[in-house]
Amino acid sequence: MDDNLRQHNRSNAKQNPLLRSRVINRRDLLKQGMLVSTLAAGIRSKAFGNVHQNMITAGLDSRHRRTRGPEYLEFDGLGLAELVRTKQVTPLELLEDAIDQLHAVNPKINAIASTFFDEAKQAIRRGLPEGPFKGVPFLLKDISFPIKGNVSSYGSKLFEGRISPSDSTAVSRLRNSGLVFFARTRVPELGILPTTESAVGGITRNPYGLDRTAGGSSGGSAAAVAARIAPMASASDGGGSIRIPASCCGLFGLKPTRARVPIGPDRFEAWGGLATLHALTQTVRDSAALLDVTSGPALGDSYHAPHFSGNFLEEVTKSPGKLKIAYVSTMPPAEDTSSESQLAALETATLCESLGHQVDDCTDSFGRLFEFNRLRESHGVCILVAIRRTILSRLKELGRELRDNDLEPVTRYYFDFAARYSGVDLENARSTFFDAARTMAKFQKSYDLILTPTLAIPPIQHGRITLTGMAQDVIDGILEFLPCPALANWTGQPAMSVPLHQSKIGLPLGSQFFGRFGDEATLFRLAGQLEGAQPWKNRPPNILTN
Repeated sequence: MDDNLRQHNRSNAKQNPLLRSRVINRRDLLKQGMLVSTLAAGIRSKAFGNVHQNMITAGLDSRHRRTRGPEYLEFDGLGLAELVRTKQVTPLELLEDAIDQLHAVNPKINAIASTFFDEAKQAIRRGLPEGPFKGVPFLLKDISFPIKGNVSSYGSKLFEGRISPSDSTAVSRLRNSGLVFFARTRVPELGILPTTESAVGGITRNPYGLDRTAGGSSGGSAAAVAARIAPMASASDGGGSIRIPASCCGLFGLKPTRARVPIGPDRFEAWGGLATLHALTQTVRDSAALLDVTSGPALGDSYHAPHFSGNFLEEVTKSPGKLKIAYVSTMPPAEDTSSESQLAALETATLCESLGHQVDDCTDSFGRLFEFNRLRESHGVCILVAIRRTILSRLKELGRELRDNDLEPVTRYYFDFAARYSGVDLENARSTFFDAARTMAKFQKSYDLILTPTLAIPPIQHGRITLTGMAQDVIDGILEFLPCPALANWTGQPAMSVPLHQSKIGLPLGSQFFGRFGDEATLFRLAGQLEGAQPWKNRPPNILTN
């Protein structure tokens, strides 16, 4: 990133009226009684109250119900698997329900990039593995999850029609759990943006507000799961791309510890170790069960996350004990968040306190710990170099040079700009992340978790962060929209967005928690406790209630 871009970015951050707004003092809000029930309860639908029960107990209730027709929307992944196990429904019937729901809602939200229904039916006829998700329909993100012989287009004209030569390790493990793959979900070009808009795929719309973003880069997965096309979908996160759409679409989204889920076998790291793989789910327990399926080192991995000897699914129902939580309202250079996002995070802090946890406001002291501008510049180095490498590899496959219409304008700018970086620049960037990880580890000697707003503002309208305009507009938009998520990618630690709140107009607002490096277990314990205390399943999106 050159000096002009950096200076422009600093100038815009200072001039932005949102970032200049007065910080809301948590204790003042509590004293004034401003933590109102609108955010806590969200907008609930009485008509769906009986159908959309807390899915923690869906598996127990499911044996007394059928799943044909609209009742497909009722269950999470483990709940559907229980129906298959008890022979109340067949995998083929579940797939037909998923296809019906896709046809019903996808024209409104544009979440699906491609379908392969016949292959899914053939997999069922051949016989599915006896795994925890046997027979459950599942969606794969259109990047990061290659299937042998299947097209993955990366949201880009340059990659249209590209057929993957092999399954990834994660895909193989997901398949062995009994999941039925039947479609791919949309992404922005090469997974670059925190929104899901592309020249090739168009705009993916939020089921809670069709004029708002579903987030990105896993926005297609989030929109599809929120609209109940499937109970779960794969996702990846190199700067917030699981947690951002989870917040936008009212879902649970966990980014695992770096190298918890293998990226291979064709590569070891994605975006220089910044990116990791997992999923977007309706329930905490599905996320935990999926991580049980996919986690653990693969043969030949250079390093892996700290070994976890337990079972993540079991952690969901365990008491987290009394946790010490650091509340951080924003991160530099963003000086503040919107009142709605801050109120949501503060309500989450209050909920945590009501559950017996200690919450300390550490915003100011935390903001002085890290060189945020340097970290953001290092993020840019790693991402741009990775993008350039991916594009050059594709051009080598095609046996030709890059053409003017191959890439969207900002992607092309990134490709050209990355040629300026040297190997030393890349090593310096990685060293910056390692330093930040050590600083974070020292801070978390005193705190079990860190709580922040997932996003600084509610889901934005379409067209505000795209690859068709100027690169600087993308940088400015990202700083305004999401100052907090990327830190977990820089340090490699696990983080989650929990869908506890909604804005005044019914848009989801997530709260984000960072765990210690390698400690997804504590996150799952707290998430299970929060889900039980304030269930979010009673807030279906507008396209399901209208």
